[in-house]
Amino acid sequence: MGSTLISGGLVITATEEVEADVLVVDEKIAAVATPELAEQWRPGADRVIDARGRYVIPGGVDGHTHMQMPFGGTYASDTFETGTRAAAWGGTTTIIDFAIQSIGHSLREGLDSWHAQADGQCAVDYGFHLVLSDVHESALKELDALVGEGITSFKMFMAYPGVFYSDDGKILRAMQQAAGNGALTMMHAENGIAIDVLVQQALAEGRTDPRQHGKVRHPLLEAEATHRAIQLARVAEAPLYVVHVSASESVAELTQARDAGLPVFGETCPQYLFLDVTELDRPGFEGAKFVCSTPLRPAEHQESLWRALRTDDLSVVATDHCPFCFTPQKELGLGDFSKIPNGLPGVEHRVDLLHQAVVAGRITRRRWVELASTAPARMFGLHPRKGSLSAGSDADVVIYDPAAEQVLSAETHHMNVDYSVYEGRRITGRVDTVLSRGEVILDEGEYRGRAGHGQFLPRGTCGYVT
Repeated sequence: MGSTLISGGLVITATEEVEADVLVVDEKIAAVATPELAEQWRPGADRVIDARGRYVIPGGVDGHTHMQMPFGGTYASDTFETGTRAAAWGGTTTIIDFAIQSIGHSLREGLDSWHAQADGQCAVDYGFHLVLSDVHESALKELDALVGEGITSFKMFMAYPGVFYSDDGKILRAMQQAAGNGALTMMHAENGIAIDVLVQQALAEGRTDPRQHGKVRHPLLEAEATHRAIQLARVAEAPLYVVHVSASESVAELTQARDAGLPVFGETCPQYLFLDVTELDRPGFEGAKFVCSTPLRPAEHQESLWRALRTDDLSVVATDHCPFCFTPQKELGLGDFSKIPNGLPGVEHRVDLLHQAVVAGRITRRRWVELASTAPARMFGLHPRKGSLSAGSDADVVIYDPAAEQVLSAETHHMNVDYSVYEGRRITGRVDTVLSRGEVILDEGEYRGRAGHGQFLPRGTCGYVT
């Protein structure tokens, strides 16, 4: 692949901002140095990228995606090919998707199925978490072997009875197994049993429109499940990562746990930071476009989320990218909101939206990089290979134009979905050029990536747990 010199940019990492040049040799970062020292590299470089007026940041790491996921009688509309291409357009060079164990089947079968779907299809590097749907002795023993193969995190659900749901006893047993093998337990924290009662009551009363989705998935049922998950993790003496936190009350539970020194971590998503529950009230059936779980909350919850991102009580921003086209997929729930496939598109816009938070003064540039890249890489055992601009790290590099303006729209995005939840939103900042393991896959706004470039990533254990 030769050598590439990225010259004249402002290098931003989670810990520093410095005017520096970055030398890439083959797939790795070889060195980072001041422009004066880096001049010696210029004559021997095969390519020089002029990054003047731009930021140079590590490629984004999205720790929560669902490509091709089966849900509600259909499948997420982005394949591994289309979804990772969209990720590249948005400056994300690593995704971690969820391989699902089906009820009655082994973890290995689920993992093999996801490998078969992703192999040779991804434009960027990828790893897998496991969804543990069926807890029994043989599955628990499988976890030990899979951790040894680099599948070092697994997800459980307190929601979706009859599909993914695990009761407290199964959750505790899995957490105890994780305490012994070093895996990180990821939790979808909503009280699914109580939610199902509210769903049936709403439907019996003729309340069937999309806005009911936000009403039945009450924020207190997210907070109660978050509290319960934390206590189960304490009993098991295992670390815990709570996904897609959306409610102030859940943030309070996480903050209390972290103040007590517990190895408890939280993730939120752009939709909870930039959208609110009023989107579900759109005319007709349009609100279905915004149905996801946990649901969008009233706008007053957002300030708690932003504060927690600044204090590190929320440590990661991921997308929970799980897109379904409005026609015909979301329309499966016409007349019954509980049948609307849950999920939103977002893998392409996370880095840009977080930069908008920098523009708005909500977070610093270094925190932007940490949330989008370094923290998820550390959380999921990929740092310093990913999420870093250090010598020896993979050359996943984004040249970012902080002054460019763009309008988000379904007409211009690259996700395989027929609408945008951010339609018409004007933001400042845009990805200009992207290198994935030293290969330019986006060149000044021209896509040069390819299916099959992305490699599977065996991962180490969580970098925040000793």
